[in-house]
Amino acid sequence: MMRFRFSRDLRLLTARHFNFVFEHPKRISTRYITILSRFNELAHPRIGLTISKKHIKHSYERNRIKRLMRDSFRIHQYHLLEMDFIVIAKSGINKIDNNTLTGILERLWCYHYRLDQRS
Repeated sequence: MMRFRFSRDLRLLTARHFNFVFEHPKRISTRYITILSRFNELAHPRIGLTISKKHIKHSYERNRIKRLMRDSFRIHQYHLLEMDFIVIAKSGINKIDNNTLTGILERLWCYHYRLDQRS
């Protein structure tokens, strides 16, 4: 039985974890989101989020976006490869609604599904 939890071990927590991905990332992006990814040596994927105050001024907007990103990852975690992902929000993301943002994330995760099928 799958458990759709978002526990601490599914998160990139330290600067060293983030730097590992930034060194040699695979990049996929849309107008509003960029996802950097790199294979890890764990048995599960992990995610880190970066949302700049420069692009999104209000904390309630940043929190809404982070909540949607975490929830999307939580749902798709069992289909993703053993990779570390950094999701970077670009300017203008705060102007799109929740359904649109969820759809964008869905397409980006599907790209990683296809990456798994090619291997």
